[in-house]
Amino acid sequence: MTLPVVLRYHIVLYADDILIIAPSLTELQQLVNHCESKLCSLDMLINAKKSACMRVGPIYNVVCSSIVAGNQNLPWVDTVGYLGIFFVSSRNLKCSLDHAKRSFYRSVNAVFGKAGRLASEDVVLHLVDSKCMPILLYATKVCPLPLSDIQSLDFVIFRFLMKLFETNNKDIINDRCSFFTFKLPSEGIQNRKTSFDLKYCNLRGYNEMFMTQV
Repeated sequence: MTLPVVLRYHIVLYADDILIIAPSLTELQQLVNHCESKLCSLDMLINAKKSACMRVGPIYNVVCSSIVAGNQNLPWVDTVGYLGIFFVSSRNLKCSLDHAKRSFYRSVNAVFGKAGRLASEDVVLHLVDSKCMPILLYATKVCPLPLSDIQSLDFVIFRFLMKLFETNNKDIINDRCSFFTFKLPSEGIQNRKTSFDLKYCNLRGYNEMFMTQV
């Protein structure tokens, strides 16, 4: 019987952004030390002022000992941002949508301020769907989202639609959305997740085949 191979990713790299994941404080410090050693050989240093630690798990709110980098203690924080995704310190892995919501409001207000009452509702909805909705739904295809978070995304869109259609009646808003084939976030998130999973599986299968051939 062949047991499945469990892959563990401890370091995620993108350009000069480094995310280190460890199951314990001891291993986290060891990984930081290894990173410092490798960076030192490249004449580079960890910027302790732009670095922070966050804990996720059953004892996430317990005070932790300091992690040292560049001879400085790294602060423990409640939220960490990585590549536009904001993770929250909690019992389970959780993403914060507050930043995405604020960015959406800025973008949709800019669109509404320029187009506003000059363009038709159809045009405004098309602009919001193509330019603003991706900002709100950024990374939702990979983030673990409870039902309450998905409902909060729908509420953000509902607030804009109330302003656009000049009504607080949900039935009227739903009818208008149906007429213009405008979908709320809750109607498209699962499809986005499924599409991403298929692409990831196909890419992973291709990479494994390539590595085997080499």
